[in-house]
Amino acid sequence: MTKRLVLVSNRVPSPGEMAHPAGGLAVGLRDAIGDRRCLWFGWSGNQVKEGDDIALHTDTVEKVTFATIDLTEKQYEGFYTGFSNGILWPLFHYRTGLMQYARSDWKSYLEVNALFAQRLKPLLQKNDVLWVHDYHLIPLGRSLRDGGIKDKIGFFLHIPFPPWGIFSTLPGADLLLMDMQAYDVIGVQTEEDAYNLNAAFELLGLKPRAKPFPIGIDPEEFAEQAAESLKDIHIQQEKLNLRGRALIMGVDRLDYSKGLPERLRGYAAFLERYPEYLGKVVFLQIAPLSRTEVQQYQALRKRVDELVGQINGIYTESGWTPIEYVTRSIARPILAGLHRMSDVALITPLRDGMNLVAKEYIAAQDEDDPGCLILSRFAGAAPELEEAIIVNPYDADEIADALALALSMKKEERKKRWQKLRRAIDITTAHTWAKSFMAELDERR
Repeated sequence: MTKRLVLVSNRVPSPGEMAHPAGGLAVGLRDAIGDRRCLWFGWSGNQVKEGDDIALHTDTVEKVTFATIDLTEKQYEGFYTGFSNGILWPLFHYRTGLMQYARSDWKSYLEVNALFAQRLKPLLQKNDVLWVHDYHLIPLGRSLRDGGIKDKIGFFLHIPFPPWGIFSTLPGADLLLMDMQAYDVIGVQTEEDAYNLNAAFELLGLKPRAKPFPIGIDPEEFAEQAAESLKDIHIQQEKLNLRGRALIMGVDRLDYSKGLPERLRGYAAFLERYPEYLGKVVFLQIAPLSRTEVQQYQALRKRVDELVGQINGIYTESGWTPIEYVTRSIARPILAGLHRMSDVALITPLRDGMNLVAKEYIAAQDEDDPGCLILSRFAGAAPELEEAIIVNPYDADEIADALALALSMKKEERKKRWQKLRRAIDITTAHTWAKSFMAELDERR
């Protein structure tokens, strides 16, 4: 009998989300579940007052049981906002200057991981296989082992892992690394992340056990969405006032890791250095707001708003606005269609675990007339997508030159590059990611 799979993540999707997964992670985990019986455990997303009972919420659909617990407002602030997103997120993205360390948040982080282990343990069955996800839950494996759990436990880090010189700025960094030794398999996105994590283990005299398992998408499914969405895309063309103009597109959550100010400066340099494109291109930047309660994100939004306003103020002409800036989420089918109709994707994170948007852009393209992908060298996807135009996002002039190259590239060259890119995303998919990690974990004794 196939062993039951237990997934643990900070956020648990609803049964409806799993039926129609929106992103690579959900698609990959859907493939990992396959025909297995599965328990998916995590935070409900709800906050309760101190002293209230922490209820367990369950919902079973076919072979999958979704189990969630609430957090108190204090736990949410310390574990989620404070330590996970105020400390680990900037640290793992090489932004130590944005860390706001407080020992109380560290304590809350450990307490919530211990709570997860405590509430998960009674739900476990003999010979379960556990797969823990992401930076919110690094100590969970150790908490489970301390509670007597001997089943196989894997861990996957979806964001980058920095070099020891950066990671060691975290008080208690060595304790987190020791906690990670409780896992049987540790997966990361890239060879670089595996190197950094294993080097940190070795410096502490610990066993190096990180391996790269790059995540992908379902390219066929996204390509079908893109082609289907094009039937109504003329509505989007009218909204964007394209009228034969080339479309440059960026899609990112509004986060300081995505390099939006640097990207905008690169686009401004492009308009200044290549005036022949004035009035002939539109840059659509979709950047849904996130973590709006956090000061750094408020400051980032203000900075991006100001840059968009400055560039549009300088270059706008009658009937043409150079930047269309959207801060709301776009439905996935419409997004797929926009990818397909765009001439250039400008994806320039300062540091990214993988960046599935780059892979989605490739999947969405018309094979007879594909667009160009401009990609940051610091995106985890860059080593796989060598045929993209690779740039350093800190160099505005390099971004400007890349845009000029992409917009002037002949169709045959675009097709040749795209064919190699498409082969790359067909090799490493959401399915292969889940299958390879689970095979590694299943083999461990």
